[in-house]
Amino acid sequence: MSTFAWQARSRTGELRKGTMEADDEAAVNAKLRQQQLSPVAVKKKRQLGSLQIGSGVTTKDLVTFTRLFATMIDAGLPLVQCLEILAGQQANKVFAGVLRDVKSSVEQGASFSEALRRHPKVFDELFVNLVHAGEVGGILDTIMARLSVYLEKRQKLVRQVRGAMVYPAIVIVVAVGVMAVLLTFVIPAFERMFADFGGGKEALPKLTQVIVALSHAFVSYLPFMIVALVIGTVAFVYSYRTAGGKRFYHSALLKLPLVGSVLKKIAVARFTRTLGTLLQSGVPILDALDICARTSGNVIIESGIQHVRQKISEGKNMAEPLTEAGVFPDMVVQMIAVGEQTGALDQMLNKIADFYEEETDIAVAAMTSAIEPILMGGGGGMVGVVLIAMYLPIFSLAGNIKAD
Repeated sequence: MSTFAWQARSRTGELRKGTMEADDEAAVNAKLRQQQLSPVAVKKKRQLGSLQIGSGVTTKDLVTFTRLFATMIDAGLPLVQCLEILAGQQANKVFAGVLRDVKSSVEQGASFSEALRRHPKVFDELFVNLVHAGEVGGILDTIMARLSVYLEKRQKLVRQVRGAMVYPAIVIVVAVGVMAVLLTFVIPAFERMFADFGGGKEALPKLTQVIVALSHAFVSYLPFMIVALVIGTVAFVYSYRTAGGKRFYHSALLKLPLVGSVLKKIAVARFTRTLGTLLQSGVPILDALDICARTSGNVIIESGIQHVRQKISEGKNMAEPLTEAGVFPDMVVQMIAVGEQTGALDQMLNKIADFYEEETDIAVAAMTSAIEPILMGGGGGMVGVVLIAMYLPIFSLAGNIKAD
């Protein structure tokens, strides 16, 4: 299915806009007519490769909307009025358009969850299912408040990991850029200067000869390296899109030193927080596990959760298949077993999530502390070796001049 941006007029002549998932334009037109709207324009949204360009709605926008919506519903405001107020106050024009479309769908008889489901790029399956559970149970205000807490915690977790990755990425890019400039421009200039002084390559110190040879090789093979980099990137993208390739890369990530342990802690925190929130909101456990699997972000974790779901559907408890999956730590399995036995699984899952979120904070800080000196020492060491190699002949020339 593709996403289409549409414009249509209501019976009163009001022009409305929105997006819709459908197979083709004809299906969009049919759905609009079912909603008593007259299509004006239907256009397929642009895509980048097989990946659609982002929704334009940030997690912060979604968290703010959810928190304010929960407060308004709790205060007794009608659903449509809440959506109208929030759409009017929304600074993000894309999100404002989405909220107006949701409001329009609700006014035409759709449930709130059905209206949200029409915008999967903004409201994921977890969000929609929790809203549906709140509608069915008559506790939409409680569910929305719980959902806002969940989104805030998830955003904090993502922000921590991204923040930890920014500094190493900057150091690596700067180090590679500096080395490329030195090898391409600086070293050849020094080589010409040495030649002007009448010294041949054989007269240069061994370290300088090695660096000069490395510079020649880098300049000579630079076009081939660029082509190889492009081919490697394309090969990675295409292999990642295959089931086997994605499984290989995700498995490799979990086995990386330092990074792997952090990713496992993040996976445990996300799984337990999501499952605990879903169960606490009244979503059936099989549906909750299916949502957790598809929102895990790692196919190895996903297959492990799906294995657990399959075993539970066969009548087993959760702890035993969790052990068989081989993805989650023994402590997590034991705590979940206690939660099942005491009938407080949702509370236990949230406690596990709290613990592992704190563990993630510690692990991210430790990883950053370990990586920083390695990167600084490695990058600084490479640049230092090149500079020493270039200045050694100068020191030799100065010594010869003094001797003369």
